[in-house]
Amino acid sequence: MSFKKHPRQYDLVVFGATGYTGLLTAEHIATHFPTDLKWAVAGRSTEKLQNVVKQCKALNPDRKPPQIEVCSLNDAELGALAKKTYALITTVGPYALYGEYAFKACAEAGTHYFDCTGEAVWHMSMIEKHEATAKATGACLFPQGAIESAPSDLMTFSMASLIRSEFSAPVSDVVVEFHEIRGAPSGGTLATVLGLFDVFHWKKVAKSHKPYALSPISNSRRPPRPSFLSRLTGLYSVPNLGLLSTSVAAGTNAAVVHRSWGLFKQEPALQKHFHGPNFTYREYMKAKNFLRGMMMHYSLVVGGLLLMFCPPFRKIMRRFVYQPGEGASKEEQAMEYIQLQGVATPDIEPKPSKQAWCKAEYSGGLYYLTAVFLGQAAWTILQDDVKLPGGVYTPACLGHGYIERLNNHGFRIETRVIDAS
Repeated sequence: MSFKKHPRQYDLVVFGATGYTGLLTAEHIATHFPTDLKWAVAGRSTEKLQNVVKQCKALNPDRKPPQIEVCSLNDAELGALAKKTYALITTVGPYALYGEYAFKACAEAGTHYFDCTGEAVWHMSMIEKHEATAKATGACLFPQGAIESAPSDLMTFSMASLIRSEFSAPVSDVVVEFHEIRGAPSGGTLATVLGLFDVFHWKKVAKSHKPYALSPISNSRRPPRPSFLSRLTGLYSVPNLGLLSTSVAAGTNAAVVHRSWGLFKQEPALQKHFHGPNFTYREYMKAKNFLRGMMMHYSLVVGGLLLMFCPPFRKIMRRFVYQPGEGASKEEQAMEYIQLQGVATPDIEPKPSKQAWCKAEYSGGLYYLTAVFLGQAAWTILQDDVKLPGGVYTPACLGHGYIERLNNHGFRIETRVIDAS
């Protein structure tokens, strides 16, 4: 299976391959990509990179192992690396501290870029600083392309596609909920959460989570106003989804979904996917009962305030969690699972009696799922005629081909039309 022709040394480079998520990404590529892939693993330690190559070779001895590129975190070395490859995956975080070098290098070199950050505030900063350069060079940059925020974005895209197909209509209200999740965050994720407010002022973080803060176009349409009881308890009852509570990832995921809405409206190549002028998005976590849902909500409120305004709390927490580079064992990963559900309402009058319903699920290690998201996104760019000009994009911009590849690798999205309750 051939990739797009280009004059560069590599089709793909994995930067940060010696870390927890980077190694999983390299393993996914070694076991699932075509053997004619020209690729490399990159990082700061030659010895550690050699170990990565050995592990990849052990997983698939019939294929040529990746090349090694020793590269430190600075503009000069990452700039040189970006010029060698058609696409680059970086798993080096926290991105607020270390991510800009690779992002900037790819924007300047015209290299397609993928990462797994969940930091919407950093994403917003990168758009402000580097999107104009990417548009000039043709680089397509895909931040927030893993657990945060690909599932939410792709589910919304899938439900909107179903509504266009079945009802010839745009979408109004979309609600997505994390229905079940079993898995522990890695050291890198925890380092990101605990260090975010050391880098960005809380006001900047709050700004990035405002509706359409990352979108190139604003939308005055707002979600249905919650009742007084919902504002007091943090609990919401949504037909066909049940009792829901506050989601820790709602703000960062909504930022990406809203950016997709704006890109679909603005970019000629994407306008056929536009969700519609009355589109709204909400995201929650499944609440098992009233009491546990309230406890979840207030735990997140109190924990968020401590993270924002109490540096000693962040310092203490660092002592009791996985350190960067650490994470669940292979045995623990095998027990992990994630399921999300969602509903979307067609934007038609009179009020429709039908909705789109969606379920997305994956059984297995959630950080391996991150590797799948990153690897298959890069594969999509390498093989499909995506027809995107340079800029900063979202997972949904990769379209149905990307979703089909994810489905083939275990992340299954199911949609159907149901009765509106």
